[in-house]
Amino acid sequence: MAKEGKTSPGEFIRQVRSETSKVVWPTREETIRTAIFVFIMMLILSLFFLAVDSTFSAVVSWLLELA
Repeated sequence: MAKEGKTSPGEFIRQVRSETSKVVWPTREETIRTAIFVFIMMLILSLFFLAVDSTFSAVVSWLLELA
């Protein structure tokens, strides 16, 4: 493997700016829509896991009562 030369700080900054200009940034509307979607999915999943946890807790409590 060939050893590459070190990049100067100026060259590094130029490369970073070049790569950053290639990024497609989301619009404000896309960002808000995505945030709302994430919040709704978080709410749905938290309710789902609450139901699963409550069900398992009830089953374990019932099984312990039998013992």
